[in-house]
Amino acid sequence: MGASKTTRVQNMKKYNSIIYIVSLACAGLIFTGCATNQATAPIPANSGHLIVTRVANFGSDLSLVLSIDGKDVGSFTEGRQYSGYLPAGQHVLIARVDPFQAGKHPGRKTITVQAGHTYSYTAAWS
Repeated sequence: MGASKTTRVQNMKKYNSIIYIVSLACAGLIFTGCATNQATAPIPANSGHLIVTRVANFGSDLSLVLSIDGKDVGSFTEGRQYSGYLPAGQHVLIARVDPFQAGKHPGRKTITVQAGHTYSYTAAWS
């Protein structure tokens, strides 16, 4: 009877130690996440800021795919937007829907970016 009680006490001590270690690990992860500062990249010289936002009623099962100068820069779902810097000069923006919707053609816009300016567009159905 005494040996059984001793074994139970030892098992409880091991269990409490494991809980303590796991709790410390979780707390460490939480505080690490809070203390992390994401390094922001410096704004490129001679560039303009482009923001393309997806309109709220775009469609929950649809993504906005944005390409700039023939290169896809992202696929954006609900609540997401593109935000990036383009070198000064002329650029072609193409916005299309994924998955493809019959009868809907990609939107195309040519912009001339000036250094230090911000260009903001909202992608919507037309």
